[in-house]
Amino acid sequence: MRSLTLPNATVPFSNVVNDLGVKLDSQLTMADHVAALSRSCFFYMRQLRAIKQALTPEVIRTLIHVFISSRLDYCNSILAGVSSQLLQKLQVVQNAAARLVTVESASVYTTPVLCELHWLPIRRQITFKTAVLAYMITFCSAT
Repeated sequence: MRSLTLPNATVPFSNVVNDLGVKLDSQLTMADHVAALSRSCFFYMRQLRAIKQALTPEVIRTLIHVFISSRLDYCNSILAGVSSQLLQKLQVVQNAAARLVTVESASVYTTPVLCELHWLPIRRQITFKTAVLAYMITFCSAT
């Protein structure tokens, strides 16, 4: 059955739906969401790289936060439990953003760069956000 028939309309099923900016596929693998998020972030990084010479380092860092970090952080708790392969794709995005901010080459190991910027790696960001949400539900729901 590929559609839902109602008295006044026939509604076709979709393999991917977009809900509040999160792409949910029929198997809940989150692969479509990660792919779209990666494409979007790399698009903005290409745009920023083109105008980087005209910007101060503080402005570049702010724009990376606005266009990249905020996208990686938005609803990332739904990525808890996804495959390491998908999380690695997002880590590549974060590493590229860190290199753009710090003007490091692609051959530089990124863990010290992330520490210098005070950025948690993607897997730890997801764990942290999930823990914060659990804390808020547990201890702040009474108020």
